[in-house]
Amino acid sequence: MSDTIKQHIQAEIDNNAVVLFMKGDADFPQCGFSARVVQILSHIGVPFKAINVLADANIRQGIKDFSNWPTIPQLYVKGEFIGGCDIVMEMFQSGELQNLLKEKNIPTTAES
Repeated sequence: MSDTIKQHIQAEIDNNAVVLFMKGDADFPQCGFSARVVQILSHIGVPFKAINVLADANIRQGIKDFSNWPTIPQLYVKGEFIGGCDIVMEMFQSGELQNLLKEKNIPTTAES
């Protein structure tokens, strides 16, 4: 991975509280796993930046190298790599994701 790609990925993670590297975008996910994570984040009501890895092959491979994680989507919260679809789904179902967002002071519309 080039330094330019690495710096671009790091800047996106640093400059956005919640970042989802996904196939497609939040309005039109291009795979079921990406759609599932978008659905979870939307349900919680957390604002996030979606980055379409299909728009740039360098980003698509670069994020896998960056995180040392082989699949997409990939979720980052306040600079921390959370995981892919299965991990996000398990965390959501257990309430761990909501607690993490609260601990990191990320507002959601689902707060009670």
